[in-house]
Amino acid sequence: MPRRRTPRVGFVSLGCPKALVDSERILTRLRAEGYEVAPSYEAADVVVVNTCGFIDAAIDESLEAIGEAMEQNGRVIVTGCLGAKPERILERHPHVLKVTGPHAYEDVINAVHEHLPPQHDPFFDLLPPQGIRLTPRHYAYLKISEGCNNKCSFCIIPSLRGKLASRPIDEVLREAERLVASGVKELLVISQDTSAYGADLRYRAGTWRGTSYETRFVDLARGLGSLGVWVRLHYVYPYPHVDEVIPLMAERRVLPYLDIPFQHGSPTVLKRMRRPAHAVNTLERIRRWRKECPDLVIRSTFIVGFPGETEAEFQELLDWLEEAQLDRVGCFKYSPVEGAAANALADHVPEEVQEERYARFMERARKISATRLAARVGKRMRVLVDAIEDGVAIARSETDAPEIDGVVRIDGAGKLKVGDWAEVEITGADDYDLSARLLA
Repeated sequence: MPRRRTPRVGFVSLGCPKALVDSERILTRLRAEGYEVAPSYEAADVVVVNTCGFIDAAIDESLEAIGEAMEQNGRVIVTGCLGAKPERILERHPHVLKVTGPHAYEDVINAVHEHLPPQHDPFFDLLPPQGIRLTPRHYAYLKISEGCNNKCSFCIIPSLRGKLASRPIDEVLREAERLVASGVKELLVISQDTSAYGADLRYRAGTWRGTSYETRFVDLARGLGSLGVWVRLHYVYPYPHVDEVIPLMAERRVLPYLDIPFQHGSPTVLKRMRRPAHAVNTLERIRRWRKECPDLVIRSTFIVGFPGETEAEFQELLDWLEEAQLDRVGCFKYSPVEGAAANALADHVPEEVQEERYARFMERARKISATRLAARVGKRMRVLVDAIEDGVAIARSETDAPEIDGVVRIDGAGKLKVGDWAEVEITGADDYDLSARLLA
């Protein structure tokens, strides 16, 4: 008997890398059950939209994506952070097939089963051991936990994704090992609060490669650092125990790169934000880190125009930024989020003042970036190639995370291919990117 056509699932993934990992897990499970991933709405039997619901702009983007999928296909299952507020979705799109919340993998799979039954055939359906990935072959996101125990006043992530739920360290290290075996050259560690990893498990020990590791931040860095690939740490809060990882960075066991969402430089604003470790002298900590590891690169994000932010507090932020000399900086204008405690704060900053402060902040950050990048001209670097465009290789150094930081452009790419390592000399710099020549 001829086999029936393989059921096809379309997938739209929005939001942060953590949501991307959720999408990869769902697709891996579906592929293992014999489903194919459809390249277009028209080719799909059903469409899954993984949404973001963190800020109003993300909610609007998610609702528009659901609408597009409904218009182009009509059979839509919705999951992700916005799914934690199904009424927002159903009010706009009442005819979606199902709404599930974030990291609700089984609910999504069950919804697909209900509306598009599987045709699993273990003799024909093959799945790579690393699963289905949505990133290029040479790098991968490694999610170590779900949720967050912090109670920042501007954030609703704990209500969307729940409290901290760490994955056991042996499970994480085995996944990392499989990814490296599949050709991954860079692991990007992600969570909501990476430095809190394992606190909910009371740092339970696990065994990997015959060695015992505790489920904690520094042991995770040690284990990943033994795999011989780039290990990049994201979403790290400046808790005191982060100090323990700096020697590993100085030894290049993990990349000398920290992504720390400082959010502001004024102690009074940080207190209103209810930021963890807001009383810590972060400038002094940065100085000590850089003394121990001079090549350390720090990226961060900030919010301007937070409720009650005075001109004096904003100036504190600019002064903090000038002294910190961060390498990579992003900035957002404060936006109210439904359900966030900050909505009840007094003295919301007018939009025009937010815009003016945003422009001043970004100008200061631009000058700092340009100065720090100019200091790299003439240096040699090892870079990882992400793309080839018109004979120019678009690469990244150890100082650059994909899609959020700068790039290194190599003229005369020659025989370089995506995913190759290359040794280069930096020949030029602008405000955010570097140019280089290939070394023999």
